[in-house]
Amino acid sequence: MILELKDVHGYYDKSHILNGVTLSVGQGTSVCLLGRNGVGKSTTMKTIMGMLNPKEHCKTEGSMKFDGKELAGMKSHSIARLGIAYVPQGRHIFPTLSTEENLKVAARTGVDGSSKWNLETVYTFFPRLEERKDSKGDKLSGGEKQMLAVARGLMQNPKMMLLDEITEGLAPIIVDQLASMVQNLVAEGVTILIAEQNVKFAMKVSSDCYILERGAIVHHQATNELTAETRKKYLGL
Repeated sequence: MILELKDVHGYYDKSHILNGVTLSVGQGTSVCLLGRNGVGKSTTMKTIMGMLNPKEHCKTEGSMKFDGKELAGMKSHSIARLGIAYVPQGRHIFPTLSTEENLKVAARTGVDGSSKWNLETVYTFFPRLEERKDSKGDKLSGGEKQMLAVARGLMQNPKMMLLDEITEGLAPIIVDQLASMVQNLVAEGVTILIAEQNVKFAMKVSSDCYILERGAIVHHQATNELTAETRKKYLGL
C-alpha cells in the first residue's frame, strides 16, 4: 500500500471532526471516499496534507504513512515533496496568470526523477487546455478550471494525487469528461484518492470505496460490489 491511515483523528479547536479513520490505497489504484456534505471528507484530505495547523488550534492524532514514511507532524510543503499532489475543493487557479503560466508554476521533476508530465504530455491529455493556453485563469469556464487544477497537479509528476470534490458545481457533460479523464489517468498508472459526494462519478472511476459518516469509516467495499441498499443506507441514494 502506498498510503495507509490508521486510527486518524482530526480536531478543529474543540470540534472532533475525524473519529479514527482507517483506510489504505494501493499503488496504481483509484480509491474513493464517499459521504454526505460535512462528514469529514475534505478534512481527511487536509489531514493527509498536514493542513490542520496547530496555530489555528487544530491537531491530528494517529498514523498516516505514505510510501513507508510517517506523515503525522510533517509540514504541508514537505508532504508535497514526497510526491503527493493535492487538488483542493474550489480549484484555486491563479486568476491573473494564463493557463500555461498556471501549469509552469507547478512544474517539477518527480521524487523518483520522473518528468513524464510536462507541457507537451499535459496538452496531449488535455487538448482543451492547449487551446486556452493564453487565456487568464479567471476567463476559463468551470470545467476548464477543473481540468487545469488536475493538470497542474500532474505537472508535479506525483506518486499520488488527492482529488477533493472535483465535480462540484459542474454540468453533467463536464462530469462525464472528468470521469473519462480520471479513468485514463489510472490507466497511465497514476494513484488517486478521491473525495466525492457524486456517487455515480465516484463509482465510475474507483476500484475501492470507503463511506464516511460523522467522521468515521462506516463501510468499505470494492466499488463494483456496492449495492443499492448500501448506497441508500449511508448516502440516501
